[in-house]
Amino acid sequence: MNFKTRDLQAYAIAGTQDLPDQQLLPFLKKALEAGITTFQLREKGPAAVNDRQTLVTLAKACRQLTAQYQVPFIIDDDVALALEVGADGVHVGQKDQPIETVLKQAHQRLIVGYSCETSGQVNHANQLTGIDYLGCGAVFPTVSKADAENIGLTQLRQLTTLSTYPVVAIGGITLENTAQVLKAGAAGISGITLFTQSPDLTQTLTQLLAHYQREV
Repeated sequence: MNFKTRDLQAYAIAGTQDLPDQQLLPFLKKALEAGITTFQLREKGPAAVNDRQTLVTLAKACRQLTAQYQVPFIIDDDVALALEVGADGVHVGQKDQPIETVLKQAHQRLIVGYSCETSGQVNHANQLTGIDYLGCGAVFPTVSKADAENIGLTQLRQLTTLSTYPVVAIGGITLENTAQVLKAGAAGISGITLFTQSPDLTQTLTQLLAHYQREV
């Protein structure tokens, strides 16, 4: 699947650890029906799936669902798993595998997303070939990553201006602050709790995607 910048508009991230009773697949189906534009499987933390075969089975089920809705499927920090299950891409952070290693392994077969929080990291990414988008944040304080330092809107604007790649913003983003984030130059919105804790996914996606219509 070819990467398109609009795929970043409603970029949902989740793993079994983020949902009651580990009900990831029912959540994913609802989210796809509601209109998410990309899904990233992120199994991390003590409550995440740690058995490899179980993880492969889960990822294959996610692949099947996302394919039905023609939505890009990204795996967090695991190129081998992404290739094994036929995912569309992989996303890595600064503390994951070195980006150069990931790009070599992906070898233009995968969409590659890369997390950057500083100007130096963005400048480094700008020198590389094969990255498709950057993930920047946490923009605001977030409960999903306790160790994440929030960069704020001013730094987000600096990063989006500096980056030669489209930027998807993450971290503490809500429907109430989405407009500010997009005005800071983000091409899209990503998150965990924005989607997993939504009381009405259809309404959340309708309101979120409406921001892009207003931006046009």
